[in-house]
Amino acid sequence: MSTRGNGNSKERFRLYLIKPSHYDDDGYIIQWYWTDIPSNTMAVLHGVALDCIEQRVLGDEVEIHITALDECNTRIRPEKIIAEIKQSGNKSLIALVGVQSNQFPRAIDIARPFRAAGIPVCVGGFHTSGSLAMLPQTPPEIQEAWDLGISIFAGEVEGHFHTVLSDAYHGELRPLYDVMSNLPNLENVCLPNMPKSLIGKSMSARGSFDAGRGCPFQCSFCTIINVQGRRSRHRTADDIEEILRQHHARGVKKFFITDDNFARNSNWEAIFDRIIELRNNEGLKFNFFIQVDTLCHKITNFIEKAGAAGVDRVFIGLENINPDNLIAANKKQNRISEYRTMLQAWKSIGVITSCGYIIGFPHDTRERVLRDIEIIKRELPMDLIAFFCLTPLPGSEDHKVLDARNVPMDPDMNNYDTEHVTTAHPLMSKDEFMETYRQAWHAFYTPKHVGTILKRAVACGVKPHLMMRKMLFYYGCQAIENIHPFQGGLLRRKYRKDRRQDRSLENPLVFYGKHAWETFVKCCRFALMMGRYQWILRCVERELREKTYTDLALTPVNDDDIHTLEIFTVNKAASAQAQN
Repeated sequence: MSTRGNGNSKERFRLYLIKPSHYDDDGYIIQWYWTDIPSNTMAVLHGVALDCIEQRVLGDEVEIHITALDECNTRIRPEKIIAEIKQSGNKSLIALVGVQSNQFPRAIDIARPFRAAGIPVCVGGFHTSGSLAMLPQTPPEIQEAWDLGISIFAGEVEGHFHTVLSDAYHGELRPLYDVMSNLPNLENVCLPNMPKSLIGKSMSARGSFDAGRGCPFQCSFCTIINVQGRRSRHRTADDIEEILRQHHARGVKKFFITDDNFARNSNWEAIFDRIIELRNNEGLKFNFFIQVDTLCHKITNFIEKAGAAGVDRVFIGLENINPDNLIAANKKQNRISEYRTMLQAWKSIGVITSCGYIIGFPHDTRERVLRDIEIIKRELPMDLIAFFCLTPLPGSEDHKVLDARNVPMDPDMNNYDTEHVTTAHPLMSKDEFMETYRQAWHAFYTPKHVGTILKRAVACGVKPHLMMRKMLFYYGCQAIENIHPFQGGLLRRKYRKDRRQDRSLENPLVFYGKHAWETFVKCCRFALMMGRYQWILRCVERELREKTYTDLALTPVNDDDIHTLEIFTVNKAASAQAQN
């Protein structure tokens, strides 16, 4: 909780910033004791709210109290919040922040008891922004929110939140705040500020900030370009230094830079140079997890300066190794001929690479997907891979096109989490699609390939124990919890009454007995998996104790690759792209 204001005589206004989770297939909220990836939208909203307090946007006689809650690691108790609000004089706002499409149903369910109590609620995030930006008509779930008296915010909050707060304070909250056409300049605006209480609930005590917004590319499955725009907007190096110093003072030294593509942030070099200066001159050493594209290695000095600044992990939107699929998704910037060069460049400075891989492109079949995974394992030195189901996310060009053509799509927004099939595939049935998605995880994270990845880690100067833990988390989330690692955490929490409204409450004896048994079984399975991985690691360390390791994926790129590697010869499209 963050509190500002002096004196007990002032009128109190309570602001609750709530990041909703979403429901699993059994209707229970996906929630953990500790989570992995922090919500940067929460950091942004919290920073903006603190700035509103400093500016005294509600007047000198109003004391604003901020409570920040992330449902992914904290149980939301509406009845307790309502009681707190009534004790403080009823002036309040419930702001549901960063709501993605799969989280929208849960966000509305959170809002219901507050609206029933007459408390103002505002919902913002990618779903509201993307849907209203791309669709010609109001989608039914947003209309439902309006029918409940919920306010909708579309766009970015900087420069506008003071209006929302003032309207809520005066009981005049509007149905819609649409600022999509007024994207803010990020230079010298209020800075992201993640509450320390939420950082403490992160597995790695990781903070987050966006150094910039926007992406120049036109991937048809992406919502970023239609919400944040295609023009690079960035924070200054001074802003980034201030963010880092503020967090360092609280003991936070690890960060997720949430730019969808940091390599296309037009201020990347000045930011890296400033961070390098802080490391070299003041000994302020930070570690960063960033997202980049497959052509980042072609930017002069980008990878070298990333390593010098403390980047130790990157996420790369590899998406696919079939050029036909990449063209179908308008992902023309991804060229398979560059994949090995790019991955080897990151490996050369000891950075862990995580790659996103999408299943469900038009040319995919079960056989082709599993074949391509085997090619990746042999020929591309990626460390971690995260599979996704191709999903027509509201706010993307894919969704807009399917909607315009009246193509059936799943009406339940809860399923738009890139782990479920939400529309028909031309070559696979729904069941075959889902089975292919599950098999992909098992095909990549085999014990043999886990050993290969650990050997590559040793060869490239990455701590093998760290690599083992990363693989254990990625594969464990999927194999044991049946949850994507990007929404994973440590030790699942479930509450009997926190179930989706269309599901009946289970008998207490049944629920608690089943949950205890599930937890026990999952812990046993995790312990067995960890033991297996540790055994593989010991074998690798013994094998490489007196020799170096290399394999096909680590072999330097040469001109003959286009004739000998299967990634370039598997089909006509691959051969054609490799030779161009």
